[in-house]
Amino acid sequence: MVKNGLVLVPLFFTVNIWYSADDFSGMTSIVGRTFATLGIFVLLSAAVYFINDSSDVEKDRIHPRKQLRPIAAGRISLPWAYGISIAMIVGALVASVAISIPMLITAAAYLTTNVAYSWWLKNIVLLDVMAVSSGFVLRAVAGSIAIDHAIIYRGGETIELDLTISPWLYVVTALGALFIALAKRRAELSVAGENSEAQRSILAEYTVTLLDNLINVVATATLIAYTLYTFSTDVTEANVPANNSMMLTIPFVAYGVLRYLYLIHVKDAGEAPEEILIRDKPLLINIFLWLVTGSSVLMWTRIIG
Repeated sequence: MVKNGLVLVPLFFTVNIWYSADDFSGMTSIVGRTFATLGIFVLLSAAVYFINDSSDVEKDRIHPRKQLRPIAAGRISLPWAYGISIAMIVGALVASVAISIPMLITAAAYLTTNVAYSWWLKNIVLLDVMAVSSGFVLRAVAGSIAIDHAIIYRGGETIELDLTISPWLYVVTALGALFIALAKRRAELSVAGENSEAQRSILAEYTVTLLDNLINVVATATLIAYTLYTFSTDVTEANVPANNSMMLTIPFVAYGVLRYLYLIHVKDAGEAPEEILIRDKPLLINIFLWLVTGSSVLMWTRIIG
């Protein structure tokens, strides 16, 4: 799933630290640990989807899109859904232990938060979207844990990576996730119309006007937070170049935020964020250019510095 790609974000933003032409095996190990973590969160998120869809099966059956999901459509029975989710959870937690205890704690926190959301928090206004955004942050935390204290060889010396990911990166992740979650609620409310409470009870607590105001606040905060991150005064902690060249990526983030606002207000999109990220070509191109620009800045700074 697209949202699990956040596990890879710390790997991307620390490429200028762990990249070592002298130690291909060390880099392979770091990348391998990160993708193993990605696999863990794919399993956990799939298990959570089974649990959430099982608890919402009756409401999903009256939703124009969700009624096609396997459980709502009757292709997977409830006992099978819970059985599959338990197997996935056990596999993910065992794999987490193999990486580290902090990874197990992070995976358990993600699972606990999402189960609490499925059974309780999704019915509490504002806390529902905040719980969703916390899952995104925990993915980023897991990605940083995966590569922390990894061993590489550089210049004939053994180096243990001691990565301190900038708090700004977590702030940006949390705000960006909250922005998407609010946009999803707005789209659900708009599509459901008079049937909104029947499809998702929490929608009765929201209005389009309230959600628009919240979206505007969070979108602005997201852009400001990312901008501050790119020229953090603590360069060592932020893992960004001291010459502030990472600011070259700000226009791409600004366009991404504005494009998403355009899609939810003009195109009535937002109910399925994963589909937007996959199908909207301007947004896809923008993300690609952001990745290219950001990685180029980080690697060029490493070469000249």
